[in-house]
Amino acid sequence: MKKVLVMLLVALTVFACFVSCAKKSEQATTTTTTTTTTTTTAKTEEAAAPAAAPAVYQRGDDEAIYAEVLGKYEELSAKAKAASNDDARFVLYAQAEAYLLDSAVMMPTTTQGGAYTISRVAYRTIPYVNWGNDDDRWYSIVISNDFISKEERAEMIEMWNAAVKGEGTYDAAAYLKSKGHKIVTDYKTTFSTAPVTLDTLNTSSQSDTEILVNTTDNLVQYNNLGQMVPSMAESWSVSDDGLTYTFNIRKGAYWYTSEGVAFAEVTADDFVAGFQHMLDAEAGLEWLVDGVVKGASAYLYEGGSWSDVGYKAVDKYTLQITLEKPASYFITMLTYSCFSPICRSFYESRGGVFGKAEYAEAYAAGKISYGLATDVSSQVYNGAFLLQKLNPDSEIVVVKNQNYWNKDAVKINSITWIYDAGENPTALYEDVVKGTYAGLALSESSGTLALAKADGNFDKYSYISDTTSTSYFCGLNVNRGTFKLESGAVASSKTEQQKIDTETAMMNKNFRKAIVSAFDKKTYNAVQRGEDLALTNLRNMYTHPEFVQLSTDQTDQDGHTFKAGTMYGEMVQYYCDKLGAGIQVADQVNGWFNAEAAKKYLEAAKAELGNSVTWPIVLDNVYYSASAVNTAQAQAVKQVIEAALGTENVIINNVEATTSADFYASGYRASNGEAGNFDIFYGSGWGPDFGDPCTYLDTFLGNGAGYMTKVIGLF
Repeated sequence: MKKVLVMLLVALTVFACFVSCAKKSEQATTTTTTTTTTTTTAKTEEAAAPAAAPAVYQRGDDEAIYAEVLGKYEELSAKAKAASNDDARFVLYAQAEAYLLDSAVMMPTTTQGGAYTISRVAYRTIPYVNWGNDDDRWYSIVISNDFISKEERAEMIEMWNAAVKGEGTYDAAAYLKSKGHKIVTDYKTTFSTAPVTLDTLNTSSQSDTEILVNTTDNLVQYNNLGQMVPSMAESWSVSDDGLTYTFNIRKGAYWYTSEGVAFAEVTADDFVAGFQHMLDAEAGLEWLVDGVVKGASAYLYEGGSWSDVGYKAVDKYTLQITLEKPASYFITMLTYSCFSPICRSFYESRGGVFGKAEYAEAYAAGKISYGLATDVSSQVYNGAFLLQKLNPDSEIVVVKNQNYWNKDAVKINSITWIYDAGENPTALYEDVVKGTYAGLALSESSGTLALAKADGNFDKYSYISDTTSTSYFCGLNVNRGTFKLESGAVASSKTEQQKIDTETAMMNKNFRKAIVSAFDKKTYNAVQRGEDLALTNLRNMYTHPEFVQLSTDQTDQDGHTFKAGTMYGEMVQYYCDKLGAGIQVADQVNGWFNAEAAKKYLEAAKAELGNSVTWPIVLDNVYYSASAVNTAQAQAVKQVIEAALGTENVIINNVEATTSADFYASGYRASNGEAGNFDIFYGSGWGPDFGDPCTYLDTFLGNGAGYMTKVIGLF
């Protein structure tokens, strides 16, 4: 999620992350198919034979289905993990990713950014990095009282690039002041999904961590030039064998209550407590350290002792972490929330306990009052800001921690998130123009692009925002278990036989290939971005194609040699071509859409499926009807797939969610694969947590190890 990233939800936000909220589309007409039963009449009697029992859909076995659709992928991932060095691992992961893409259980769609934007926020004044949580740390953000012009932004980009090369400094505030701007010290943005917990280590949802990361400091962090710098650890060292990391914890840093009262000093033991609590909670962070930190896997899955886990407080200010095997990327993991500390004494004062069984029992019994989203005083904070208000339906506020150890680096006094479900983009645009919010990504379907062009703001201030390493994707549900929410909302209209037919078809690879080949991402994206930017944020592989590159020549098992400097995406493309996947993996091209290929895949699927299904296959696509963007996207998806494959073969049934909560519950916040209420869902994504391809690819491992398998209906 960059953040675990977690998955990244689809939400309309101003300036920083502007992936649009979902919206309504026309209700598709569905064709109802029924089971035909044949009655026979005995010659000696006139009585009819009993009618066949009506068809009843039954969900399949997760493990068996995973083995069929992604078993080879898991094998290739295991080989990559066992590789002897980074470059060999990258080649093997490229093979695994090509297999994942070719399986057609998921299809990357877009990334963040690449949109026309108007903003008062200075270029790259927040931590800049392609992974972890740090790009949600807004303590150093520089905001003007007026929009920044195209010319000013271009000059700031030049200054930033020079500073990264060591050829100057980058002082955005001083530059803006020299141009007549005034600096604003309170930042407002929007949210559409409120945090459900204040326990950083008991969540992997970006909607939680986006807020909490501003209140919690880890051992290290990245600055706005992309450089790793000390935070709670003043310094660190690594043993010669690459297994032991020793961190010297900053003295005199404290935990504070929401009101700013010092509670306790931050110590090495707080990081030990945080790591054990993260393992105990098993909230979707623990798989990141499985096989990485010594003893973590045994503690998680084999009843191992905590005393054998490689996380030790040598003394009050010395933390030692021991790994299972050398991992060159380990230091990049430490900016992510699974390595956050907790104040042990405060946690225990709120009923917190340690030990997997003990925690599960206490949590289930409601004995733990730590980190409740309903009570900002149920947490203490060691970061740049203190959480002082959390109203999930209106407002979230953090204020500057006046006693923060690095308070001079904090450029703003407060951050306020205002609830906005994306239902009135015109009002949002007007608020941005008035200065209520710092900026906005402009879109075609919301009408904000037209507004900016009409009032001149587009010509004066617009720029195309940077794309990021976050990858959103469309998941095809290969083992659906839910057809309406518990409330009865977002209900599928499919018959039992249609449910059976859909499941049977989804288990056919050629059918899945037909669907993803018919999904015209350019048309889907254009309804939000407009035709001129329809390609700018398209992503065609799960990992960012330039995430890593080879440092040495590498020859694979078949004798093919990749030269040093080869980008990861180039290797994935080679293996996709070898598989005959028919995919172009580079960014900014419509790399999956091929209507003719889609028809051929469908013909092959129909031949293989024979009489096992009744056509057309009905696929439920859930959308949020209060969002113009998601409505238009859903309509586009229906149009392009049905046009390519024919409604006699496939019908996209756009199922309306009238509230954002129902939309998210159907997909993004579904607790597991069985709870996913969709056949097609494109409202989730993943941002990398550290600097290695496995940060993406591990999310599709089987048996519950992969966080994102739930978006294909498994585990």
